[in-house]
Amino acid sequence: MAGSVNKVILVGNLGRDPEVRNTQGGQKVVELRVATSETWNDRQTNERQERTEWHRVVIWNERLGEVAERFLRKGRKVYLEGSLQTRKYTDKDGQERYVTEVVLQRFRGELVLLDSRAEGGGAEAGEYERGAPAGGPSRGGYGGERERGGRQGWDRPAKGGSDLDDEIPF
Repeated sequence: MAGSVNKVILVGNLGRDPEVRNTQGGQKVVELRVATSETWNDRQTNERQERTEWHRVVIWNERLGEVAERFLRKGRKVYLEGSLQTRKYTDKDGQERYVTEVVLQRFRGELVLLDSRAEGGGAEAGEYERGAPAGGPSRGGYGGERERGGRQGWDRPAKGGSDLDDEIPF
């Protein structure tokens, strides 16, 4: 079907630490459980209501998987972009089951850590103060670390400098 889009954007909290597995071919796969919540006031009782949805997220991107494994912990707030995929499997009892997941593919997908370094748990404070190692997350949008499939986040000019400081000849 021409003109269709399969894109999912989630902003939520991790329900547990990432689960890291390797395929038979040696590729790293990281699974996350992300909770998103919706709140509203009930019109009749004027009480605050909340509904939480749980999402299964699978990361097939090696670099994003490394970031998730190293920096994500239960309770961290994340921004994710991926696509929906439904797959069929057979359970222990021989029953065919279906599961729908948000998938961050090898060359597509985005992962942004949203909460501040002090709030979120994850790596120890010393790791953050020293800065991320090569291949780790870089500082970026949304006040957190950013890693995008296929590149190392957004580079920002050094403090006091700018890409637009060139002299204009007119």
